[in-house]
Amino acid sequence: MSIPKIHEGKYRFCLILWEHDPVSAGDLARLCADQLGWKRTTIYTIIKRLGERGVLQNDDGTVISLVYKDDAQAYEIDELLEKKFEGSLPAFFAAFTKRQDVSDTDLDELQAMIDRARKGGGK
Repeated sequence: MSIPKIHEGKYRFCLILWEHDPVSAGDLARLCADQLGWKRTTIYTIIKRLGERGVLQNDDGTVISLVYKDDAQAYEIDELLEKKFEGSLPAFFAAFTKRQDVSDTDLDELQAMIDRARKGGGK
């Protein structure tokens, strides 16, 4: 399945959807109004547009995600690596660690991920 690009504002909307999926359109509208400050008409327009793009489905007033958070994040990471780091994960990590402190706990977690990937576990 091809993952449609979810732009920043709509991604914030999707974070709310993913947290409550499935959710009634009315409840989703209230949550987005409270958390994002959006008007109801804007929210229903986004529901319609994301439905047309295959990101979600509005099934008789119940909004269901068709694109999962993990898939959307993986797509964004792949795109970032390709566009900014020529597909190189080490180049990304080098750039990241130049500007960010990485705790021993984070390094241990990353090492565990590397060890699993070497064993073919991936996740």
